[in-house]
Amino acid sequence: MDLRQLRYFAAVVREGQITSAAKKLNMEQPPLSRQMKMLEEELGTPLFDRTGRKLVPTEAGRRLYERSEQLLVQLEEALLEIRELGEGVGGTLAIGAVVSCISLLPSAIERFGRDYPAVAFKIQEGDHFQLAELLRKRQIELIVARLPFEAPPGADDYGIAPLPADPLAAVVPADWPEYAGRGTVRLNELSERPFLTLKTDRTTGMHERIMHEFAARGAAPRIFCECSSVAVILALVAQGLGASLLPRSVLSSFRSEDFRVLELEDALLQADVGLIWLQGRYLSRSAERFIRELFGGTPEGIRG
Repeated sequence: MDLRQLRYFAAVVREGQITSAAKKLNMEQPPLSRQMKMLEEELGTPLFDRTGRKLVPTEAGRRLYERSEQLLVQLEEALLEIRELGEGVGGTLAIGAVVSCISLLPSAIERFGRDYPAVAFKIQEGDHFQLAELLRKRQIELIVARLPFEAPPGADDYGIAPLPADPLAAVVPADWPEYAGRGTVRLNELSERPFLTLKTDRTTGMHERIMHEFAARGAAPRIFCECSSVAVILALVAQGLGASLLPRSVLSSFRSEDFRVLELEDALLQADVGLIWLQGRYLSRSAERFIRELFGGTPEGIRG
């Protein structure tokens, strides 16, 4: 068994088919099939259940896949560390962000690019669970997300650098007459109209905090829609279908004459934000520098 076979094996498990795995690996199907047969013969046990349309790993296959993923990630990190010993800061920095934090990235990337013009970026959106999985697989190095980070149970240890909190503001349709000419709104007023809340099935922290603030004032919003997309919520508000509370940084990326942004006059609601990475994993130089750029220093756990 060698590392090449492990890479082939991991690709077949991910794709569930020899044909599509061969395409991913830029090789022909017969040599890949032979490699899988040789691996099974060497280990003396079947690694795949071949009775269905897709190749499903057996118990032995699942265990080998888990171990091989760890080994391949460690090898990739070691090679990256060695390459960077003789190079400057460059390459591609992969970052994940929840949709409500995407607007925090452009200015940070612009500042970072002035000092490190050789760095390119790859940015992916997702919820906390999706981004935690991408981080585990090293498909991204950093996450920008609302705190607390709602990772799956039993997840890895994370390094977290808190960023400046993001105040929430109310967004109401421009044609609602009771808000004409106003710059502020009381929280319980928003319970008198349909309410649109930013929420996914698995990440509910900000939603629950908002509901708690309503309850503390003896109010209960009439939730008309739960949605994971800021853009969709704002489109619904612009259509006159309801009001919402959203992070102010998000609202700065949208301009419309069809909704009005109001400050909360009786509540200090804010979304906590953090920059997240995996503890115990090698961070590329570009990732380290980017953390310092956003954090404004060197947080604990990052090389100085």
